[in-house]
Amino acid sequence: MSDLFAIRDLSCTSEDGTQIFSGVELTLAEGDVVVVQGKSGCGKTTFLKCLAHLNLYNGHILFCGKTPKSYGIPLYRTKVAYVPQRPPLLASTPRTFLATASSFKARRRNGRKDSRLNEDMEHPVKIASSWGIDTQLWDREWSNLSGGEIQRIALAIGIGLDTAEVLLLDEPTSALDQDSCLLVERHILDTLKSSESPLKAIVWITHSPEQAGRVGTRFLQFADGSSYEESNPPV
Repeated sequence: MSDLFAIRDLSCTSEDGTQIFSGVELTLAEGDVVVVQGKSGCGKTTFLKCLAHLNLYNGHILFCGKTPKSYGIPLYRTKVAYVPQRPPLLASTPRTFLATASSFKARRRNGRKDSRLNEDMEHPVKIASSWGIDTQLWDREWSNLSGGEIQRIALAIGIGLDTAEVLLLDEPTSALDQDSCLLVERHILDTLKSSESPLKAIVWITHSPEQAGRVGTRFLQFADGSSYEESNPPV
């Protein structure tokens, strides 16, 4: 049986040829929450974007033993889903964005049917509501939402579309107060443990050692163009 997610000798350089990171080796098993830490600018976000096939890289990424291109990149991104720290402030509203994302052909190829569109639309709204997001905020322009509201809505969409088997989370709670942060953390970890969810593993960037200790099962430290895996959270 192949690994859920395998990264082999992964490296990435900037446009001017500067090495951002190199030699990353990582294998994810079901139930893993790999916490990625390091100073700002050391390549953590770039690493997640490589895993999502949003950045060019060298090396090998395999999901269930197959390359992203063998799935087709749109379908791959429904299975390995990236949630950025600051989603782009798109024109229109979160509800419009959700309707567009729900209708992508790749989601129908992933076992979704047109008849499930309404259900796909309702689930993220219910998740966000449990995190204190009023339903009417879904009909507000992105630019009229606070940073915390944007983060919770974007994360609710990433989880609520219910196709991701690996979630790539870039500081998903950085704009939240402590109580909201703990609420969101608990929901993510409960979703990972649920037999009804497709979610099997998470790669999670955080600058908070306290959060790392709460959510992480494994830990990856980035520094100066290299990386190493740790068995305990950084202090």
